Formats: sequence, C-alpha cells, structure tokens
Amino acid sequence: MRADRLVATLLLMQSRGRVTAAELADELEVSVATARRDLEALSAAGIPVYPQAGRGGGWSLVGGARTDLSGLSATEAQALFLLVGPAAAVSGEAKAALRKLVRALPQTFRADAEAAASATMIDPTRWGERDRRRPEMVDLLQAAVIRRRKVRLTYTSGARERTERLIDPWGLVDKDDIWYLIAGTERGQRTFRVDRIVEAEPTGRPAERPDDFALDAAWQQVVGEVEQKRSRTWATVLIEARFVPILRTHFGRHCHTDGELDDGRVRVRLAAPTPLDIARNLAGWGAMIEVVEPRSVQAELARIGAELTGRYAGEH
Repeated sequence: MRADRLVATLLLMQSRGRVTAAELADELEVSVATARRDLEALSAAGIPVYPQAGRGGGWSLVGGARTDLSGLSATEAQALFLLVGPAAAVSGEAKAALRKLVRALPQTFRADAEAAASATMIDPTRWGERDRRRPEMVDLLQAAVIRRRKVRLTYTSGARERTERLIDPWGLVDKDDIWYLIAGTERGQRTFRVDRIVEAEPTGRPAERPDDFALDAAWQQVVGEVEQKRSRTWATVLIEARFVPILRTHFGRHCHTDGELDDGRVRVRLAAPTPLDIARNLAGWGAMIEVVEPRSVQAELARIGAELTGRYAGEH
C-alpha cells in the first residue's frame, strides 16, 4: 500500500468533501478495487473516513477531520513544490507522487503549484562527466532505515582493512555526491561511506534507534568533527585581492581574509589536514603567492620546488 497514494487520497477528500471510489481511482490512476481498499485501510487505521450509501453517496472525512497538509497556504504550497519538483526529474516515484499530490490540492492552488514544480530542475552531472546514478546500495540501506531492520555489513576502512559488523541503520546523507550511512554499532554511533561498503545483508531482526535521534543534528556533529580534522594545520599567505575567490574555491570554509596590506595584497588564513596538503594546493601559484607561516608549509613548498627542478631542469 503506497504511502503517497494514501496521502493523496486524504488531500482529495479534504479538498472535495466527498469522493467515490470510482472518482478516486480515476484521479490516482488505480483500479476501483484498489481505491476502495485504500479507503478501507484509512478507516481501519483510525482515520474518520466513512462511506455513505445511496444516491449522492461516497466517502468523506467525518467531523471536518483534516491533516496538516491540508492547511497549506498558497505560498506554502509553492514552497513545497519548489522543493519537490526538482526531485521528480531524477526519480520516477517522485514524479508519480508529485502528480498525485498536485491533483489533490485545492483547485485554486494547482496552477501555481504546477508552475513551481516545473520552475527548477537538477542536473547532478558535472561538466565533462557521465550521468551519475544513485548507488543500488543506497536503496537497500534506505529500505532498512525505513523498516528499522538490522544490517550485516562488510566494510573496507580508509586503511583498506575489511571488517564485518552488525549495525542499526539510522539515516543516509548525500554530501557532494558521496553517500554516508549513520548507524548504531556496539561501539556507539558510527558513520560509514557507502562506497566502501562491500556487501550489505538485511536481516529480519528489528533495529534499535534512540528516541531522541535526529538525522540533521547527528550529521552536523559528523561535519564538525570532519572539518576539525581537515583544519589541523593553518597557514598565513599574501596574495592579490582578485585571487582570493579562487582560494576560497579550493579551501572552502577554511579560507579567511585577515586584512589588506599597503601594496594591495591581502593577508589570508588557510587550513588543511597537513602542511603537505596546503603546499600541494599552493605550489601551482609560484611567486604569485607568499607563505608567511608556518615554516613547515614553506619547507614542503621548497621540497616540491626542488623535486620539480631536479626532474625538469635538464629538459631544456
């Protein structure tokens, strides 16, 4: 029984007051028998949906019952479909759900909602790259998260050490085209890169999840820990102001301006995990950039320069 179809059914009933199984089947593109089963399922779940026999009968929500979705204002409906619309371009299921939800909105909202849904699209493929598809492993893990079932993982760490573990899947995050799984383990909360999962075997055992767990909060904690590791080494450099945006592209949040000099150059603070990481990013700038400190980054740049000189000095 599709959750999106049940939501669409409720919205239709709220916007029209009363529907027949035949009308519902036509709107949601299902059989009359399926529509009737959905209505009966809503009633059995405790939602005050009741049939009325006879001429002009049908199904309706008794007592003016409403869902939170029905309280959308025109502006809120537009905002919702601006978010959902782009997802429909990359997911057939999202496209079908979007179509049904648009039909279920009050008539006065439909035109603006449809316009909002088609106002933006997402092309996840970067220039010069092939189409990217979501890893099949994500679908398997997503199902385990929703159904709250433990999963047995075979995982390869960054050090290429392979281990097996039984985990409680709590949530998935897509960051910069890399998927991460946040899960509970015997050692507490852990984060796994999905592309390092060699094998995942769902089990029938129920998974445990803390009552106060919130995926967004858990992920922000992960991001904070990772960014702290990525900023263990700080360097101060001098560069022309017009080049600062390029540095920000390379170093992201670990690039901060710290005042302008009389010669027009800007003092910039940069961070990376190691002095070598900073030096590698700055080596291509040559004399256009001056590293003021620390000495460790200067030494790495000197070493890189000596290596290049040793390899290419005799080529001319």
